[in-house]
Amino acid sequence: METRENDGALLDAYSRTVADVAARVSPAVVKIEARKGSRGGAGSGFVFTANGYILTNSHVVHGASALDVVLHDGRRFQGEIVGDDPATDLAVVRVQADGLPVLELGESKSLRPGQVAIAIGSPYGFSYSVTAGVVSALGRSLRSESGRMMDGIVQTDAALNPGNSGGPLVDSGGRVIGVNSAVILPAQGLCFAIPVDTAKHVAGRLIEHGRIRRGFLGLGGQDVKVPRGLAKRLGVAAESGVLVIAVEPGGPAADAGVEEGDLIVGFDGRPAAGVDDLHKALGEESIGRSLRMTVVRERGPEDISVVPRENRN
Repeated sequence: METRENDGALLDAYSRTVADVAARVSPAVVKIEARKGSRGGAGSGFVFTANGYILTNSHVVHGASALDVVLHDGRRFQGEIVGDDPATDLAVVRVQADGLPVLELGESKSLRPGQVAIAIGSPYGFSYSVTAGVVSALGRSLRSESGRMMDGIVQTDAALNPGNSGGPLVDSGGRVIGVNSAVILPAQGLCFAIPVDTAKHVAGRLIEHGRIRRGFLGLGGQDVKVPRGLAKRLGVAAESGVLVIAVEPGGPAADAGVEEGDLIVGFDGRPAAGVDDLHKALGEESIGRSLRMTVVRERGPEDISVVPRENRN
């Protein structure tokens, strides 16, 4: 009997926590209606500055010709895309309003598997739906719609559905720990959020520049395995690399002497086991710097210098 009473007390405490957080967080959560050509779609977002800046997913607003943002109190505003980064699936939208309720951005680096995670959004248009669960795992990888790999993803079993995208994942204190992004269907309880530490960095850059600056090399490549015998004969330790299948004329790779058929196994002092490793190394800090690229040719490995330029696409 005592055990049942204790269980009931714990459940009441959990229920109170979720209910209190939902009541506190919901006023800053918005529904985003996006028109893309002849089609329409909806997602979620949340206000993080009182003067109308809203975080959401890139895939909610990317390519939209018009946006309507519906606040918790029913007010409807026209939204403007401030910046959009498909590579991290994040975007910042702004509405012309002041004094809005805002959410506190927490930290994702201090998250622990098993801690409470609460999601609020508009799945299938059902506004301000609340689901709760736990942080299931940390450090997952997920590929964005742009093809780049996103690292450090937060996995949760707080149920998400289409329309939840862009809404907040919050902790038991109501602080944002992630931006809800994706589910794996038809699996149950496999839901993912972009960590808030990434969101804070990207949002700041999008507000300042309207985009995230990244370097590019001007080459096309594919991941390949390096046969052990070939690796031994060429004197390289790499088990895989990036086979260059195309070189853009006049691009940084062409200027550096990269050729089709080269096998890239190192970049900027780190192994390059695949295309994702090159993407990770081509951040803003790579632009305009002379970086060492290790390529394998018939004669064996060679180091060449390449200077990435800013990717304007």
